[in-house]
Amino acid sequence: MSDFLTTIPALRGPVPLSHLLLPSFVHDGKHAVDATCGNGNDTVLLARLVGTSGHVWGFDIQQQALAETGSKLTKAGLDGRVTLLHTGHEELARHLAVPVHAVLFNLGYLPGGDRSVITLPDTTASALEQALQLLAPGGVVMVTVYPGHNGGSDEQAAVEAWAESLNPKIYHSWRMGQANVSETAPYLLLVQKAL
Repeated sequence: MSDFLTTIPALRGPVPLSHLLLPSFVHDGKHAVDATCGNGNDTVLLARLVGTSGHVWGFDIQQQALAETGSKLTKAGLDGRVTLLHTGHEELARHLAVPVHAVLFNLGYLPGGDRSVITLPDTTASALEQALQLLAPGGVVMVTVYPGHNGGSDEQAAVEAWAESLNPKIYHSWRMGQANVSETAPYLLLVQKAL
């Protein structure tokens, strides 16, 4: 029993929650997307999960984010499993033609980077629609939403409207966040395509 407990991460915030859930959807041989590479932690996890026969595509508009992600992938010996693209997530469909089993979005700004460079409601909404078109049955789109930064509430409204508009016979849309934190704290939105 103690071994089981040591494998459970501290669920402080939505990112550890997404990392706990991802192995249920992404396995060896699957395809996945990190729509916002940031510092590369999500990309590295996805690369581990897809194994040697799967593949990950990572998107970011900031060269700094791609360099950090690439460095982490190389150190982990996983760089051969990932294609990094220096472009916005609104270009998903232009670069992918295969069904994917997970698309991760970690919205807002690059931690440790320029806080004026943020994800935007229009490009995020476009990327979310494209992600649904690429999603394999049973696959998921996971969005970590950050309403607390400048511009975050506008993006939150766009993401919430998108999730609420989805046909419940085709998509299972979930909103998960800690109950004992500020209303502007980040949370996880998960959408699964029905089997």
